[in-house]
Amino acid sequence: MITQKMKYALKALMELAAERAGEGRPLRIEEIATRSGTPKRFLEHILLEIRNAGFIASVRGRHGGYILIKEPREVPLSELMRLIDGPIAPLPCLSRRAYQRCEDCPDEGACRLRQVFGQVFRSYLVLIDSLTLADLVDRPATAEAVVAGRRFGA
Repeated sequence: MITQKMKYALKALMELAAERAGEGRPLRIEEIATRSGTPKRFLEHILLEIRNAGFIASVRGRHGGYILIKEPREVPLSELMRLIDGPIAPLPCLSRRAYQRCEDCPDEGACRLRQVFGQVFRSYLVLIDSLTLADLVDRPATAEAVVAGRRFGA
């Protein structure tokens, strides 16, 4: 499950992507908050994290604000999820980047929890690693359409 913070981040990025496709001007934080329905006080911290990760830039000055500096198709949702929410694995022993051995597990190789959740997680990763910000902004799509498009090469 994605957090509310992640939803705010995605909504803000969708607005920045829409502006990039339109006039391409920087958006002030107040504009992003209004357009995305996101509380400004949360958005400031979120945008700072995303800026520090290199997906957006801040422009100083009277006409300053935030701009998306990467193409939406170059912004992987899985990277954003890890950036904003941390590890996405259901168990710490399945995490690629934040691996930790489970304290209560004497044998990872024989652990049924790890085996079953590992299979589910691998399937989830195949899908989530294929999604980008473009999937949220290029066309209004249902989850089924996105999955079908990935499955059939659309």
